[in-house]
Formats: sequence, structure tokens, C-alpha cells
Amino acid sequence: MTLLPIDSDTQLGRISDKPGPRDDPKFAAGRVAFFQYLTVAVFLFLITGFWDLQVRNPEIYNELAERNRIKALPIIAPRGKILDRDGRVIVDNHLTWSVILSRESMRPEHLGPIAEGLQLDRDDLVRLVNRYRGRPKYEPVIIKQELTPSDIAFVESHKDPEFFPELELIHAQRRLYPESGFSAHVIGYTGEISESELDVAEFASYEPGSVIGKFGIERQFNDSLMGVDGQRQVVVDNRGRERQVIGIKEAIPGKNLQLTIDLDLQVVAELALDGRKGAIVALNPRNGEVLAIASRPTFDPNKFSVRIKPEDWKQIVDNPDHPLLNRAIQAQFAPGSTFKPLMALAGLESGAIDDQYAVHCTGGATFYGHYHHCWVKHGHGTVALHSAIVHSCDVYFYNVGNRLGIDKIAYFAEQAGFGRKSGIDLPHEADGLVPSSEWKIRNFRQKWYPGETISVAIGQGALTVTPVQLARAVGGIAMGGIWYKPHLVKTTKPDPPHVLALNQENVDKVISGMCGVVNESGTGLRAKIPGYEICGKTGSAQLASNEFIKKGGKAPKDNAWFVGFWPPHNPEVVVAALYEGGEHGQLAAPLARDVIKSYLDKKVRLGKSAMLVSKAGGAGVRGRSAAPGGAGVDASGEAGGGSRRAAPVPASPQNPTSGKSSAAEPGNTDVAGSTRPRAATSGGSEQP
Repeated sequence: MTLLPIDSDTQLGRISDKPGPRDDPKFAAGRVAFFQYLTVAVFLFLITGFWDLQVRNPEIYNELAERNRIKALPIIAPRGKILDRDGRVIVDNHLTWSVILSRESMRPEHLGPIAEGLQLDRDDLVRLVNRYRGRPKYEPVIIKQELTPSDIAFVESHKDPEFFPELELIHAQRRLYPESGFSAHVIGYTGEISESELDVAEFASYEPGSVIGKFGIERQFNDSLMGVDGQRQVVVDNRGRERQVIGIKEAIPGKNLQLTIDLDLQVVAELALDGRKGAIVALNPRNGEVLAIASRPTFDPNKFSVRIKPEDWKQIVDNPDHPLLNRAIQAQFAPGSTFKPLMALAGLESGAIDDQYAVHCTGGATFYGHYHHCWVKHGHGTVALHSAIVHSCDVYFYNVGNRLGIDKIAYFAEQAGFGRKSGIDLPHEADGLVPSSEWKIRNFRQKWYPGETISVAIGQGALTVTPVQLARAVGGIAMGGIWYKPHLVKTTKPDPPHVLALNQENVDKVISGMCGVVNESGTGLRAKIPGYEICGKTGSAQLASNEFIKKGGKAPKDNAWFVGFWPPHNPEVVVAALYEGGEHGQLAAPLARDVIKSYLDKKVRLGKSAMLVSKAGGAGVRGRSAAPGGAGVDASGEAGGGSRRAAPVPASPQNPTSGKSSAAEPGNTDVAGSTRPRAATSGGSEQP
């Protein structure tokens, strides 16, 4: 075996003189330089952060730091109360609890158990939280209102850091509405603002979760009724527990709103419509104040005050009687014979007729090749203006309309306020419709035929009105051509009225006929009140054309109308009543009569109180009594200049039947003392 030679250097154990990497000066200098640069970079980074934190944006970071230590809880501002004209509360607030969710400490996995514990739908809760995704995280989310005792117990036992630290209880003021839908269409309701409403300019200043007015007075005067929320700031420890209250910004309540509504009249109007479909509107034609406004069927606004349940909403919208429809301002129907006083006035003012103009009625008449029936088959015989109004002769007014023509009819109807909104301070009022030759050309590209005027002359055809329009129109006629805008909010000075120069003698002739309707064995006998000269006009309006009925169509029952006022000249109160499906105008008359009687009973009651005060040496009213619908009224019935503050009558909107007038329960008993409602009499019915 041959061995290879051993290197001498290895053999001698010598180490090479060439330096290793660790001893290379260049390598050491590079490492030192690297660490130096790294140190400078870190230092510059820290300096930059310190500059940004302490100099550039100190407020932002101070706020974030404080927020880790200070918790802000909202104080919900109560909405203003809604009062009647005498200061009695119609809508109030009540103290309740709500639970809020802090998104800063929220964990997504907690949403399921929280929803289960509060009996909420998990998907609804997730959607609610996601609506706030674009908002700052310090803004809490109200996830449930009107908490039950079990809800409160769940939150109190689970809001510790070990469970759900994102939950917090707060006090809230929620709306308390009258029961049984009392005045629901006037008052309206509140609810949480929707995503679509947030995009509307009207609600641009509101935040998600805000509770706003959705309907009626609550919607119309939302900005006034809403307050400004406050805030409560507390110091919390690292476990989220409250340690100290460091500041409270009190909430600013909303402003109270006083209406022109008289609760006594409103109760009677609501009771009069009980079990019926229809509407009642009572106005003071001297200034446009709305004394009562009722619509049936109704709904319970308390169901809307938080979040309405899906099953409750479905029940309301699927109801064929449409309880959300405010029939007082939105129901558009033919007025029937209640339109005839305006026709008479138009004929007199235009010179088409005078009060001696007479027509012989045999039960119908032919115009332009078409036979038009009178509602009395055997006819009225020869009638002039007064008897034509009293007995509501269709043939007479067919001839008046034929003489006037559609455009003159439309002119006077529009002057009286038909065919356009009355301007009442409620949202979503309907316009109604007054047909004219221009209207037909614009909408149908057809000319108006004279034969079409005949139906309009008795309040049929294309003509439609709302109850508030009818009350305003007749009240303005009785005022001699002065029409004030109806309004629900109490004001010291109403808007300037619309005035039409009318011949007072012509107005007196029309009023005389309307007084005869009630007091001279006319069609409105059931509106008569002994001792008072009530004036009015009945009306029955078809809902289907004669042609439709001839073809075999099933016609619904006619609508019944009545409009009445007192006293005959410069009236204090005018009431329009619509009874859907009532068939005969005489059946609507008692509805209006009950409201007028309630007004008169209160006027007498207040007058007696004033006399007692005067005798006792009190305020010294000196024979002047206060009218429940407006200014002081002396014994002659003329308006005085003094204002009036009536003592509250014990009528509660929570229990409307508790209010008693001088006649036991007005609206349930008629003048003669018999109970109402009663069956239709066997006498002739008005069916123009």
C-alpha cells in the first residue's frame, strides 16, 4: 500500500495567514454601517410618529385616547306634547328603556346570542348594524326600544365584560297615543327613519336610528315637535365598568303644539262614525279653525311608535277598508245634492236664473236626447228656487246647469275651493276634481258635450270633492263669499281669506233654502235641533254609472252626505259628514247633527259658567259666553273680540266615553232622547 505525501504545512500544524470573514475589517465596517442606518431609520420613524401625534394631529389622538377611558351615552330628547284648543293633552310621552350597542367594543360573534336573548331576528339585527357601517364607530346603535322586564333583566345580567360589554341601557321617552285609534288620522304616528327617507332633502340633517314623524300632525310639524338629544359622559375602567360621571349635556325637549281641535267635539265625531266608513269635518268658517276631524275605519298609532310588527303591518295594508286612508282629506267622491246650493248661487250670480224661475218636475226630463230621472219618481210638480233646494229637485237643477254651462259651473266651483287642495296643514291632501271644457281637452283630447253638464249640475259625473273641501265651500258661502284656509294649529292670526264679491241678497236666498231643508219638512229633517235654526243640505251620490248598471254590473250602495251650519248668517260652526255606503243623505244628517249639538251644548254650558262667575263677582264676563269654536260670542250669537279659555271638560282620549256634556253623552242620544243609531225611516229618500 502506498501512502500519499503529507503537506508540510499541515504536518507542521501551521495556520494560514489569510484572515477569516469575522476578522475582515471591511465586513465589520459594513455591519456597523447597517446598524447605524437602521438605528437612524427607527429614530426617524419614532420622531415622525411623535410629530404626528403631538404636533400635527394632537386633537384626533387625544380624542381616541379619551374615548378608551370615557364613554358617551345618549340622552334621548322627548318630543313635544300635542294639546287640544283648551290645553288638554292628546298625545303625551312615557318613560321607557332602550338598549344600545356600542360598535367600538362589538364582536360579530356576539350578535347571535344578543338577538336570541332580546327576542330579535338575527338577520334583522345584522342588517341594522350594517346600516351604520359608514358612520363613526363611536356612534351607538339602538337595537331595541320599549324593553320588557325580561329584556331589561337580560341586559343587566349580561353587560359585564365577560359576556356582552357592548350592551348598555338608556332611558327614552316614547309616544303615548290615545287608544282605539282615536284621532289617529289627524295625529299620525312616529317611527324610525328609513334608508329611503335618509336620501330625501327634508330629512338630510337626521342620522340613522332617528325617530321622526311619519304621518299626520307628527309628520307635518316634525321639526317643531322634535327636540335635541343630550349626552351623558362617564369614566369607565379597563373592564368597561362605570366609575364616575364627568359631564351631562341635558336634552332639549321638543316644543308643545296646540291644535284647534276641541276634544269634546272630536269625541262626538269619533263616536258618531263608530261602526261606519266615512269622515266628519267641523270648521269655524270665521277663521278656518278645524274643531273636529274624524275618519273611520282607523288604526292604532301605538303599534307604529317603535317598530311595527310585520304581522300588524300586513293586517293593516291588506284591509280592504283601507284604514290608513284619511277620508276627511283624501276620500274623493261625487258630492251629490250637497253641490246644489253652489249651483243655485252660480245661477243667481250669473243671471242665468232668479228666485222666481220655476220648473215643472214630472219625475224626469230629456236633455240632448237622453232622459234624466229625478230622485222622486212621480215628480215634485212646479218648483222655484226655494222649494227646489228644500226638496232637492233634480229636474230643477238639470235646467239650471243647462243654462249655466260647464265653464261657469267650474268657475264658481273653483272659487269655492273645489278642484284643488284646501291648504289644511296635513300631508297628502287630495285635490278633488272640477271638470271643464279645458280639463277634457287637456286630458282626453276631446271637446265637452253639453249633455255631460246635466250630471255635473246635481253633483255627479266627473265631479269629486273631499269632506274638508265641502265643509269649507259651504261655510264660505254662508259667510257671504269669504273662504278661510282650514288649519289645525292654533294661531293668533289666520291667513288672509279668499274673497269673492257676492250679492248678499242672492246668498240669503240660498241660505233660506238650506234652512228649509232642515226645518221645513225637507230632506234634512233628522238634523233638526229644537230651539236652533240649523241649515244644511243632504246628498246621495252614485258610485257606478247608469250604463254600468244597465249592463248587469253590481252597483255598490250610494254614499250619503250632509253638510250643515249654525247660525244661518255669519256661522260659528259648519260640519260636513260623509257616510260611505249610507245610501240616503238623510242618514248622514244625524252624524253632523250630533257634532253641532255638542258645540251648542258646550256653548250653553260655558255661558252658564260665565254667568255664575259674573254673579259671584269674578271675572265680570257680563253676559258674554265663550263659543267652543272661536272667539267670545254674546247672547245674540255675534262674534266678539275677546278670546276664551275654557275650563277642561273631563273627556279623556284614552277613554273618550268618559267625557259628558250637558246632554248625556252627545253623539249617543238624539235631540228627542232616543238612542242612536236607528234604522232608516220609511219616508222618501233622496237619491239624486
